[in-house]
Amino acid sequence: MKRATLVNLMAMILILIATKVNAQTSVGIFDGQSDVGRVKTAGTGAYDDKMQAYTISGSGTNIWGTHDEFHFVWKKMKGDFILRCAASFIGKGVEAHRKIGWMVRSSLDTGSKNICAVVHGAGLTSLQFRKETNGAMAEKKFDISLPDVIQLERKGNTYIMSVAHKGELFVSQELSDVDLGDDVYVGLFICPHNPNVVEKAVFNNIRIVVPAPSTLVPYRQYLGSDLEILDVQTQNSRIIYQAPNSIQAPNWMKDGKHLLYNSDGLLYTYNLKTNTPTQLNTGSIIANNNDHVISFDGKWLAISSGVGKSFMSFGWVVSVKGGEPRRLTPIGPSYMHGWSPDGKWIVFCGNRNGEYDVYRIPSAGGPEERLTTAPGLDDGPEYSPDGKYIYFNSVRSGLMQIWRMDADGSNQTQLTNDDYNNWFPHVSPDGKWISYISFLKSEVKPGDHPFYKHVYIRVMPVGGGPSKVVAYLYGGQGTINTPSWSPDNQHLAFISNTSLLFPIFPTSK
Repeated sequence: MKRATLVNLMAMILILIATKVNAQTSVGIFDGQSDVGRVKTAGTGAYDDKMQAYTISGSGTNIWGTHDEFHFVWKKMKGDFILRCAASFIGKGVEAHRKIGWMVRSSLDTGSKNICAVVHGAGLTSLQFRKETNGAMAEKKFDISLPDVIQLERKGNTYIMSVAHKGELFVSQELSDVDLGDDVYVGLFICPHNPNVVEKAVFNNIRIVVPAPSTLVPYRQYLGSDLEILDVQTQNSRIIYQAPNSIQAPNWMKDGKHLLYNSDGLLYTYNLKTNTPTQLNTGSIIANNNDHVISFDGKWLAISSGVGKSFMSFGWVVSVKGGEPRRLTPIGPSYMHGWSPDGKWIVFCGNRNGEYDVYRIPSAGGPEERLTTAPGLDDGPEYSPDGKYIYFNSVRSGLMQIWRMDADGSNQTQLTNDDYNNWFPHVSPDGKWISYISFLKSEVKPGDHPFYKHVYIRVMPVGGGPSKVVAYLYGGQGTINTPSWSPDNQHLAFISNTSLLFPIFPTSK
């Protein structure tokens, strides 16, 4: 054997000793899993496709100093990305400094450059980093203790770690000038902080998002779409359908067995049992947008569409079973948002003389009636199930906030007053809760609700009061424009987005 070949072989053996790569080549959406460093007990990673959750176990001394020992479930990636999960240890554990979280590494070598979003068993939360190969680790600590939700975002050589207790808003730390190279290992890790111990953790709500490029042209270019179902109580969300194009605004239909959404100017019903979409016949009306709403009796559908392929939006009414729609609003733009419980009225957002306001119009046809007159955008009107109120969002107080008025337009009252732009209030079928979407004011102007931003879905009591976050996601326009509560009040349907879809059903193929 030639000397050079022998040297290369020995080098490969040493790497395999230091980094034990499991025989399993993939785990869910991840490419592989590895024991990094000389661990005593091989780690494991398993994917539950029903719950879309990962259970990871591993051993190892630490992720600190000049080298690391831990178990890593990883994916090779390039460019910018957003990593997000909910994570928790299983069991009480042995060491206070056992660790879980997200990691980005230049290589699987034990002394690789890396950056990681870390939650320790005793609660310490930090953004850890090693900027040089075999160099010392450092960290930026958070004040928050033992958060449930962990997010790590890369923008070039800048990394942003965001964490929250479930229900709360993110707090963040940022680190610049971390050059790990473009081609990196991205994944979930566990480290017991004790070579003789094996720890275990569960990770759910796993999302690896490739955000929109800076060159994307809004409303002409679109990202892929994930259709998700959220359990409001547990805040666990499952992706049930993926599309490489834009699908938007899922309504939950009254039978509880179907959703309704729009895509590329058409409407589709989605069968929750078979996980298949079917185009809904809307006759000659083929420029449908994401403002569509089902009547309380489940028989009728108010839709918003141009004529032919024109996207100047007018209001229409059609049977929920499909057919040729009947035009409702003679003037545009008009965007349909809510039926009255008795079926007699439809409320909508209309632009009249350059001003967007809330209007109502008889569902059988007739003159429209203006309900809001304050300067600035008023949008997203929706009736409460008892018919007493109309909820809407308005920019009149500076930022976009949630408001309520009596059904005749009187007693307009602000319900939210915070540092976010809040849109599209949807009342739960039992009339107890409101869901809405919140945009960061640092990213979005008050009168805009664009695609492809960091957003929250929040829930608050129907009369106003403390809100809680039920979903952390990358989305915006089309995420939750329409009523999307399940009939049993337990779930919400929504859309999240990513440039590159990672199939979430790997074991079903």
